[in-house]
Amino acid sequence: MNAAFEFTGVSKSFASGNALDQLNLSVPEGSVVGLIGRNGCGKTTLLRHVVGLYLPTEGQAKTLGVPVEDLGPDQLSKIGIVHQESRFLVWMRVEQHLRYVASFHDNWDREREKRLLRELELDPKARVGTLSPGNQQKLAIILAVCHHPKLLLLDEPMAAMDPIAREQLFESLLDLLQSDGNTTVISSHALRDVERIVDRVICLEGGHLLEDSTLDALHERFAEWVVTSTNGALPERFAEAYVLEQNGDAYQQQLLVSHGTPELQVFKDRHQVEVNERPMNLERIFPLLLGKTS
Repeated sequence: MNAAFEFTGVSKSFASGNALDQLNLSVPEGSVVGLIGRNGCGKTTLLRHVVGLYLPTEGQAKTLGVPVEDLGPDQLSKIGIVHQESRFLVWMRVEQHLRYVASFHDNWDREREKRLLRELELDPKARVGTLSPGNQQKLAIILAVCHHPKLLLLDEPMAAMDPIAREQLFESLLDLLQSDGNTTVISSHALRDVERIVDRVICLEGGHLLEDSTLDALHERFAEWVVTSTNGALPERFAEAYVLEQNGDAYQQQLLVSHGTPELQVFKDRHQVEVNERPMNLERIFPLLLGKTS
């Protein structure tokens, strides 16, 4: 499968230190990726390399098969991006701004534009400079998707939106992803929202690649076990290396585990316990990826 973008040994250095450090990464075409990590981990720096706003200090980055330093109109016209802090021509009205950006794209979809304006409740007559931060994010998203990009990059696209607007946007995004089948990367701290649409998770920590897995693989790897004793008190501490966190009393414990399927039956037999296995969502898995448990 072709890569929408790939990094080979990419490092990016600033005066304050390395924002990316020897990053090796390949994102297949058609993926819907959740880019996660703590503040300052390198997520925005990574996305800026994808579109050539930053160039690697070391290594090579390619987007749509082209080194990022050589990206031209043919490649850039196939990319849609919502920056964490979008900049607009604030004196324009929404409709004028849309027409301005549309003029650079032969395949601009006016019907999609009208539908998104309606669904996201954005007034085309409003002056851009008077829009709330949430409505400016809505405009940025409409500008990023109406030319049917092959690669869509969303950097904290809903940080300023209220819950109702966020839900409206997610319904629209789901529809767009199904109809376009493009590669989408969404960087966000709202992990419950991210989990609803992604099929792959990339986690950065300190500029390093900490995790690159399918969402299904993460769900299979981590779980919560509610352990109940069937024969006496439970151990004060379970010694198994895959037990990451343990809370409870002598007769029932809640364990967070990183496990494979065979280990469950072995665990039950060894400790003479009943185990109720529960899946974990991405919000609970995230600190486990970082190696941080309470």
